Amino acid sequence: MKAILNSVMMSISSILLMTLLTLGITKLHAQETVQVAQQQTVNSQQELIDIFFAAAKTGNQEVINEFLKYGFPVNVRNSAGYTPLIMAAYYGHQDAVTILLKYGANRCARDNKGNTALMGAMFKLEWAIVKQLRQVDCDSNANQTGQKTAAEFAKVIGQEEKFKSLFHVK
Repeated sequence: MKAILNSVMMSISSILLMTLLTLGITKLHAQETVQVAQQQTVNSQQELIDIFFAAAKTGNQEVINEFLKYGFPVNVRNSAGYTPLIMAAYYGHQDAVTILLKYGANRCARDNKGNTALMGAMFKLEWAIVKQLRQVDCDSNANQTGQKTAAEFAKVIGQEEKFKSLFHVK
């Protein structure tokens, strides 16, 4: 009887061990599957961000409108801290700037170096865009945070007189 009981216990132990191993492998496989799916999601999100930034950089209004119409975040940032508005302004795409502003783009957003879309447009001498962006004053807390105001930036890049003449600054 004791031998039969030992045999049954060994069989149960073997079955239990096999079950646990199978569950462990299944769990590991499930974790790997979740990790792969998460990475694919991150990659897909990055691809969408890249397409949106390319549209802003090239002024592709149709693509910008489609993204924003479906709720894509207008103030998304890339690794340099640029927003689509900063890109569109820097590359001189006034119509794209208009669309982005219509959807609530933050004209006061600063990149990782402290520059705004207005500063990018000013650097590239895109004065029509500068005037469009200057409709809101983003300089109120620049000095408190150690960043340049638009007027200070204009002076640094040698455009102080043009800036003053446009905005009647003394």
